[in-house]
Amino acid sequence: MLVHQDEPYNAETPPDALVDRITSLEAFYGRNHAPIPRIDSGSWRLRVDGLVGRPLELSMDDLRRFRERTVVATLQCAGNRRADLIEVRDIPGQVAWGPGAISTASWSGAGLADVLAEAGIRPEAAHIAFEGADESQQADPPQLFGGSVPLAKATSSEVLLAWSMNGQALPPAHGAPLRVIVPGWIGARSVKWLQRISALAEPTDNYFQTEYSLLPPEVDPRTAGPGDGITLGPIAIHCAFLRPCRGARLTAGPTEVSGFAFAGDDRTVARVDVSADRGSTWIHADLDPPANPWTWQHWRATLTLPPGEGELVARAWDSTAAVQTESPATVWNPRGYANNAAAHLHISCSA
Repeated sequence: MLVHQDEPYNAETPPDALVDRITSLEAFYGRNHAPIPRIDSGSWRLRVDGLVGRPLELSMDDLRRFRERTVVATLQCAGNRRADLIEVRDIPGQVAWGPGAISTASWSGAGLADVLAEAGIRPEAAHIAFEGADESQQADPPQLFGGSVPLAKATSSEVLLAWSMNGQALPPAHGAPLRVIVPGWIGARSVKWLQRISALAEPTDNYFQTEYSLLPPEVDPRTAGPGDGITLGPIAIHCAFLRPCRGARLTAGPTEVSGFAFAGDDRTVARVDVSADRGSTWIHADLDPPANPWTWQHWRATLTLPPGEGELVARAWDSTAAVQTESPATVWNPRGYANNAAAHLHISCSA
């Protein structure tokens, strides 16, 4: 793992571990705003309250009575590839994520829609809020991590209350005993160490709901208010290089390059273009078909590289025909979120 912080633990997956369709538990990225909480699964209970007809308090045994569902889904931190934005202009106080704040797993658990149906959602409810057990000092005063999604997303069949990851019990580092999985949306909405679900008329006022918002370049994040940015939800189309890795020494001539592309929400990647001459000419990469709308897709292409210094560029298109913007400079923002600029990789080739 490429560890950025020990406490709270923040570490990204190394490129070699991202080439597989499913990421191992040991290599799955970790993004935290507080120390990992210690939870006694025996005494743990999940509260379901707010605008519901029947408030619930559920143990793990209660949850396991719901039909188990499984979804293979990619999770991605909103700050993935922030390091490219930091090269444009510094972003103080933020983790300099490379392309590895993303991983894919097979998740199993109860469908959130089934649990909400048991509680009986009232007609005035429009958002579903989640609260974890991890208390962050980043908020003032300190606050439990949380977030919310619209009711329509929360009741979609792919959204889970997961107790299993890659066929094993959910590890404490990834949210045990229970976490939310909201496929296609930023990882911050897949709240870990879940202990409360609330049906609300409006989005939650939790600090991290608006902390994860896209601010205009001119706004100071230290004084930004809730209305100054756009709250982040679905992930924008983007791609990244995995091989060769940054700093690799290459030999001129035919060379295979590869990477991943990801289109959030229920979109898929339609095409990936790769250039060996800084974007003057492009070729279509071979693109793996999507396993489902909720996972990344890997791509590869063979480029003829000349000797000397150069720059490779990759750009992806999604199923709505949205394409990545050309340069990280065009998407720079003061929190470093949602970098969906084309991927650039400096290379050096010997003759």
